[in-house]
Amino acid sequence: MRLVIPILSALILTGCLKEDPLNMPYESNHPADIGDGLVISTPADEGIDPEQLTSIYRALYKDENLWSLRSLLVLRNNKLVAESYLKDENDITTQHLIWSSTKQVLAIITGIALDQGIITSVDDPISKYLPEELKDYPEKSGITIEQLITMHSGIDYDNDGVGGETDKVLRQLPDNITDFVLSRPMRTLPGTDFWYNDGDPQIVASIIQRAVGKPADEWADEVFFSKIGVRNYNWVRYKDGTTLGGYGIETTPRELAKIALCVADSGRYNGRQIISADWIREMTSVKVDADMDYKFGYYWWFDAIRNIHFTWGHGGQFAFIIPDHQLVVVMTSIPNTQGDYQVQADEALPVVDQIIDACY
Repeated sequence: MRLVIPILSALILTGCLKEDPLNMPYESNHPADIGDGLVISTPADEGIDPEQLTSIYRALYKDENLWSLRSLLVLRNNKLVAESYLKDENDITTQHLIWSSTKQVLAIITGIALDQGIITSVDDPISKYLPEELKDYPEKSGITIEQLITMHSGIDYDNDGVGGETDKVLRQLPDNITDFVLSRPMRTLPGTDFWYNDGDPQIVASIIQRAVGKPADEWADEVFFSKIGVRNYNWVRYKDGTTLGGYGIETTPRELAKIALCVADSGRYNGRQIISADWIREMTSVKVDADMDYKFGYYWWFDAIRNIHFTWGHGGQFAFIIPDHQLVVVMTSIPNTQGDYQVQADEALPVVDQIIDACY
């Protein structure tokens, strides 16, 4: 199950976007202090060439290949040193969907559930947590939590669902999202191969929700968001009350940056351990070393050449963690774009490379 993504405005099809400025005029990348808990500093104080960084921002505003970019934030040494909002200055506090970057947040929440003994092991079969739901689907009882968080369940869940049964059923909006995912046929045996989809994380969200006895997003606020000062967000629930697992978080670039900062600091935030360092290491280590451009851990993406871990949401919603340089770079884009209009990782990472080059 995924939300219907509207086609971007007909302006794209008519070419009208080329008649108007793609972005607001560039004015500054100096971050504002809005009292949201982020520590503000300057590029120079944190070892980044300010003139070189400004040149990167200026060029970005004119880059027609990245016309859908909405924000760029640079943080070093746990401090926000630069930010700019290309479309609307109100994006500093306006929530937008981060789509599949929700999956990376779900991985964090899964780790906290393990830390607290709510989930006893990633090797547990899902039947341990969803026994009633699996009575009608015994072939799925042995799927493990680890198989779900590495996209190896074997369930035939297609995010696109174009022209097939999935498309038909999704348009009818099933009453029970957990049952809908479990009712899908098996495409392979569990653990056989990597299949990126929204169904596997939905089952993880359902497991957490059942285990804690409340909506997973409500519990996540208690054990994670509130502890790192993330307040400006919404995590959508399905109509049956189940928190969406594969997507569904609406938030701001600054709040996404806080999440990345916690992961970058081995699960700490402001010196307080929120998630165990062991889980952060496991979550971001390579679990899927398949023939892909980027490796995959527990829902987190990894560029092995650059040693960069990152979230990745539809349209171009990224939080890049660069441990070799104590950097976090957040880039968000117009969320409801399709096809070539999306900002892909291989288009965003060269901007990160430029920021790294500006460090000394």
